[in-house]
Amino acid sequence: MEKPLYFDFKQHFEDWHRYVLPIAILVASILLMIGIFIKIRSDASKLVDLATEPARVGLIQPGPEAIFDPAFATASPIEMVLAPTAKTFDSPVGSRHSALTYNAQPFMTNQHLGDDLNGIGGWDSDRGDTVYAVSDGLVIYAGWASDGWGNVVVLLHEHLNGKPFETFYGHLDSIHVPVGRRMRRGDSVGTIGTADGRYLAHLHFEIRRYATIDVGTGYDATRLGRLPGELSLRKWRGREDDQLSVAPVGEPLPARPLQVEQPAANP
Repeated sequence: MEKPLYFDFKQHFEDWHRYVLPIAILVASILLMIGIFIKIRSDASKLVDLATEPARVGLIQPGPEAIFDPAFATASPIEMVLAPTAKTFDSPVGSRHSALTYNAQPFMTNQHLGDDLNGIGGWDSDRGDTVYAVSDGLVIYAGWASDGWGNVVVLLHEHLNGKPFETFYGHLDSIHVPVGRRMRRGDSVGTIGTADGRYLAHLHFEIRRYATIDVGTGYDATRLGRLPGELSLRKWRGREDDQLSVAPVGEPLPARPLQVEQPAANP
């Protein structure tokens, strides 16, 4: 059968309707679904951004384009008011008098801005030991600060002279307190750690003369507002009736041989 010499519009329309149109509808449906998925992802991302609290810098909330020095991130006026007055002090590790501990790297040794406090067993023997709040204070920082610091807790205190100061607890293995909690002297802050295995277990302890939420650096040629932590705790201890017993005075008693076979005298 010979093909017609004219364009059979009806036949071509039926072929297009039968083969091409379903494919076009399928492609359009796929593109529509992709567009809807992208729109949902974009809207969800915007909602997350709106619900997330931006970094705090003093009293302002910076925009995404803001450039600031973290050293100017200070405690809020409310936190300054809520900070308890620190009247008496204890050691952050070991006993209240720091027994069974030693200072592996004292303040400003090798430009060190804190005191590295260790258990007397050395190495990682003190890992997991409790770290205590040295005095009454308010938690203004608690979390993973950086790879070099690991977990950090910062307490804000008010000195008897009315001035604010901070105590800093670094390289913690675990944290036991949230931001905003009012602490009593001797409460558990966390446990001694290694900053995720970067150091041998110890507590990096600092006393800072300003109210900031910036973690800062652990080494510098200048003090950067730090105080000698271990010496300051001894000076500020505040309880003369609770000091360690003084060394005995006078002549020692004469030594006597031990009479093992001699029965004890009746009382």
